[in-house]
Amino acid sequence: MLQDKSIEEILSSIKKKDLSVKEVIEHYLTQIKKFNPILNAIVSMKDEQNIIDEAIKMDNSKDKKGSLFGMPIAIKDLSDVENFPTTYGYINSKNNFPKKNSLFVNRLIGNGVIIIGKTNTAELGVGGHTTNRLFGPTSNVFDVSKSAAGSSGGASSAVSAGLIPFADGTDQMGSCRGPAAYANIYGFRPTPGLISTDRSGQHNSLPILTTPGCIAKTPNDLSILLDAMTGSDSKDKFSFDLNGSFKNSKLDDQNFSNIKIGWLEDVNSRYTFESGILEICEKKLKDIESFTKVESVKSKINTIDLWESWITLRSKSIYYDTINMNIKDTSEMTAQAIWEFEKGSKINEENIKKAINQKLSCLNQVNKIFEEYDFLALPSAQVYPFDKKLQYPEYINGEKLDTYHRWLEVFILSSLLELPTITVPVGFNKNGLPMGMQIIARKKDDLKLIAFVKKYEEIFKFSKIKHKLN
Repeated sequence: MLQDKSIEEILSSIKKKDLSVKEVIEHYLTQIKKFNPILNAIVSMKDEQNIIDEAIKMDNSKDKKGSLFGMPIAIKDLSDVENFPTTYGYINSKNNFPKKNSLFVNRLIGNGVIIIGKTNTAELGVGGHTTNRLFGPTSNVFDVSKSAAGSSGGASSAVSAGLIPFADGTDQMGSCRGPAAYANIYGFRPTPGLISTDRSGQHNSLPILTTPGCIAKTPNDLSILLDAMTGSDSKDKFSFDLNGSFKNSKLDDQNFSNIKIGWLEDVNSRYTFESGILEICEKKLKDIESFTKVESVKSKINTIDLWESWITLRSKSIYYDTINMNIKDTSEMTAQAIWEFEKGSKINEENIKKAINQKLSCLNQVNKIFEEYDFLALPSAQVYPFDKKLQYPEYINGEKLDTYHRWLEVFILSSLLELPTITVPVGFNKNGLPMGMQIIARKKDDLKLIAFVKKYEEIFKFSKIKHKLN
C-alpha cells in the first residue's frame, strides 16, 4: 500500500512506470477525503478534477524531470501560491490572491510537485496552536480533542495522517518543531537562508527570526524534500548553498559513535515543563547512549537575556510583518497579535541595539558549549498536547504563565541564535500523547544534523508507529 512506501520508493515506482502520477494523486485525495474532515488540516483545495488532470498531463509528458516529479504537497497558508488564496487564517484576508509564488514554492514546482491546496495555520502565524477564526482548529492525530500545536499544525497533522507525503512550514518560535513533536514525526528548522524566501518586509536592523522549514515522517523523506527546496536565490540576499546534498548525507557507525550530545535538561531549572516531559526525553537519551555519547550540561546560558532579546526582536518583527500583510484594521486581530503589534510599535532602535547585544552574549555562551559537543538537546515542548478549544496553555504544573507564549520559551535558543534544529520523536505518555526532542546543531551544520537523525530513525523506527484515526 502507498501509505507504507517511502518517498524514494514512490518516486522510483513513478520513474519505472510501476505507478502512475494519477494513481499517486488519487491515493492522497482518498486519504484527504477520509481523514481531513476529522483533522481540519488542509483548509483549501484546488478543484479535484483539475488536480487529476494535472496528474494525467504529467503521466503523458515525455519530459519527466524534477526530483519530486508527481508528488503532491499542500502549502502552509502563510506562503504564496499564484492565484490561490493566502489567508493567514485571517477572515479579512480570505480574498487575498497573490500574483506570484513564494521563492521556495517556485523551486518546488520546478522540481515537479503538484500543489493541491493549503494547510491550516495559527491566525496570522501568531501563537503555538493551529486555530483561527476563519477555518477553526486543527486536531491532533493521536487525540482529536487535543491541539496539533502551531503554527504549522495543519502541515504536521496532514503528514502524520498520510494526507500528503511531506510538507513545508515556517518556523519562528517552534512552528515546525512543536507540531512535529505533537505528531510523532520530524520537523526541521534549518539555518536561516538555507531555504530562500521573500524578505521584502523585513527591516534592515533586525536579525532573521523566521525561516521556511519542512516536515516529514522520516529523515530520508525530509532529505529528498530539502534537496528540492534549498539553495541560494538572487532575490534573497541572505540565502546560501551547502556543499553537499541531504539525500547523500550519512554517518557510518564509527562516526555516529563519536557523536557527543549535550543534554540541556531544564537549563539549570530556568524552564518549566509539564510532569513527564523531561523524563521521557531522558529515557530516550539513555537509549541513545548505547550508540553514542550523551552528557548533562550545566550551562551558563543567561535565559533572562535570551528571553528579553527574543521578545523585543520578535515583537518588532511581527509589527513589520503585520504592516506587510496589509492588515487594514489591527483592532480585529487576535489578542496575541494585537499584543505583539502594540509592543512592536513602541520598540525603538536603542531597544533593538540592546536586544542584539544580548543575543550576541548568549551566542558566545552557547558557542562555548559547542566546543565540547556536536549537538545540544532540549525537549520540543513544555506541555503535552492540550485541549484544542484553548487558545494556549495558561499554566504549567499549576504555575501561571506571564505571557501567552511563555510555554514556547524552549524554542527560542535556536530561533534567536540562528541554529539549525530538528524535532525527533521520543515516545508517548500514559495517555498516548506524543512528545519530541530538539536536536540543535551549530550554524550551517545542517547536513551533519540530518545525517545524525537518519541513524536515529534507523535505530528507533518511530515512523512505523501509526495514528489511530478511524
